[in-house]
Amino acid sequence: MTDKIALVTGASRGLGSALAEQLALRGWHVVAVARTVGGLEELDDRVKRAGLPGAGSLTLAPMDVTNDDAMRHLCRSLHDRWGGVGLWVHAAIHAAPLAPAGHIDQKDWEKSLATNARATGMLIPMVEPLLKAHQGTALFLDDPRAGQPFFGSYGATKATQMALARSWQAETAKHGPRVVITAPQTLPTATRARFFPGEDRTKLADVQAEAARILDSL
Repeated sequence: MTDKIALVTGASRGLGSALAEQLALRGWHVVAVARTVGGLEELDDRVKRAGLPGAGSLTLAPMDVTNDDAMRHLCRSLHDRWGGVGLWVHAAIHAAPLAPAGHIDQKDWEKSLATNARATGMLIPMVEPLLKAHQGTALFLDDPRAGQPFFGSYGATKATQMALARSWQAETAKHGPRVVITAPQTLPTATRARFFPGEDRTKLADVQAEAARILDSL
């Protein structure tokens, strides 16, 4: 069981929540991190309602990934209890509203930097020892928007996150931990709806099916 501990940051909604659910249903113990308590509780309810034999369980950790002290304490707790983690899924993101670069809201810009870029740079050094202890894998979800019109805050900070992940991936290619970067299919998530509110969501991929596909590919 010790090698089937997963840390999912950004687990309360969207693809992060679906990945956490699929992991739990596959027998993993998932430490689910998010700011939204209600979303984490809904995730826990879905796993319990499924009632699958051999299913894993969840530890709900309602905290903000931008809180360095909270995340440091969590990682220390993971080390003390299990010695490490087998998988880290980093799905936490701030999707700032679309805006021309000349009219970016400064609060949204600061929050995008803190959540998408700075938190990733702080978390990688915290989580790396946990992954190395269990020869684990880190999973990042790409969404290339850099340079697209009106995507200034999101596109720039998401690109920074991916640049950090790719550097880490290149640095650890020989000795681990394994770093996987994938670009999910177009999904009917809240993030997508914020960017494309009039889109026909019935034509988009199923979130749970995409979560299962990504985990199968690992």
